[in-house]
Amino acid sequence: MDNSPSGLFDSYEQDFQHIIESVRDKLEGNGKDEQGEARKASLRRVEMDLDEAEEMVSQMEIEIQGIPQSVRSQFSGRLKAAKAELSRFKKLSKDLHSQLARADLMHSNNDSFNSDDPYGTASDRTRLLAGTQVLEDGSRRLQDSQRIALETESQGAEILMNLRQQRETIENSANMLHTADTAIDRASGTLKTMIRRMYQQRVVTAAIITVLILLIGVILWEKLA
Repeated sequence: MDNSPSGLFDSYEQDFQHIIESVRDKLEGNGKDEQGEARKASLRRVEMDLDEAEEMVSQMEIEIQGIPQSVRSQFSGRLKAAKAELSRFKKLSKDLHSQLARADLMHSNNDSFNSDDPYGTASDRTRLLAGTQVLEDGSRRLQDSQRIALETESQGAEILMNLRQQRETIENSANMLHTADTAIDRASGTLKTMIRRMYQQRVVTAAIITVLILLIGVILWEKLA
């Protein structure tokens, strides 16, 4: 498995598309012809799928931060398309839930009017059960959102820690380079001083030799004269 940011992004995107295909089939494909309890169960499954798809999008947002700037634009476009598709199916699911709730309410009201029970006890019990189911679904979605938020926060903290360590490494490298540059400058200055002294010593040595030769020449001249 490719564990690079781009490879993980592709993997999460594939999972997202697989989930969205399942949602599309339930909302716009064969599932749209379902009725009654089967339709309710299908819509509940769609809610869970959309929560999972949203988690995949969150993971894609995290991985895109590690992709090089030179190629990040194409991944940003794919992420934007995934978000748009997720939003569309969320809205469609919400609309279908509302339609189903209105249909149930109208059906309950009709049953209440046609029932011999003047207080509509069966209808009240049905609405209570439906309300309880809605509360349970809402609580579950809230727990899933909290879990995703905690995971995202943990991953964000890990990324920040890695970035901080990389920054410290770069700063240490810069300090080492600065120290090395200073040492090189000092060594260069020392070598220049040594070369200059060497040339001075050569000049002094040549002058001494010249004087000695002149003295020897003078002595020989006096003896021969």
